[in-house]
Amino acid sequence: MMGRIWAIALNTFREAARIRVLYGILVLVVGANLLAIVLGEMSIHEQARVARDIGLASISFIGSMTAIFLGVFLLFSEVQRRTIYAIVTRPIARWEFVCGKYLGMVLVLTVLAALFTAAMVGLLAWQGVGITGALAKAILLAWCEVVTVAAIAVFFSSFSSPFLSGIFALALFVIGRVTPDLRAAAATADAAWIRTVARGTLEIVPDLHLFAISGRSVDGQTVSVHGDFVGWGYVASAAGHGLLWIAALLVLACVIFQRRDFV
Repeated sequence: MMGRIWAIALNTFREAARIRVLYGILVLVVGANLLAIVLGEMSIHEQARVARDIGLASISFIGSMTAIFLGVFLLFSEVQRRTIYAIVTRPIARWEFVCGKYLGMVLVLTVLAALFTAAMVGLLAWQGVGITGALAKAILLAWCEVVTVAAIAVFFSSFSSPFLSGIFALALFVIGRVTPDLRAAAATADAAWIRTVARGTLEIVPDLHLFAISGRSVDGQTVSVHGDFVGWGYVASAAGHGLLWIAALLVLACVIFQRRDFV
């Protein structure tokens, strides 16, 4: 079973290389580094801060957009090219196919995060600044966000077209980033229907805000990757939250994909 899933994952990674996703990632890494250098030179003795902010934002945003792009097209492309007909006739369970596709996406997204991290660390070293524990935690949280967004995209692509899957996944990404505002609306909104909608949304949307907390408040304390940051306990808790959502979304995607008729 694991051999079949891993074979599908490696094939997915190669497919991403064939459609030049990895080359696009390299271009984005170079562009983000150039942007960090330019903005750093425009700032006053804040080059390191700018390098960290640009690097983390690149992992989070570009990684999430890449996850959505890959997620909505990889399953659909198998159907469009009719290769799914050959796959479903082989001794490969459909859930193995879905999980293998997701694992292949995780490999690609991990390469993306590693390249952005290496570029950021190199830029910081050039500026005479080392990597801190806070930065390491923030990078891990950003990677957790990206692979969670990938699971969201795979879930929607299991039953919808690439266009609608992309819209839905992007909407959940945006909503997941503003969960503190939704909690405030659920607690303080005057209209009852707003409170109800806000509470319902919080129940069905992954809390992506947990992964992007630098410069925001956690348990009433402001945390920053440039200063006092969260501990490893928080990182483990946030990663667990993401893992539960990934598992739930993949189970739903597998169930839906199993029920689709390709014959």
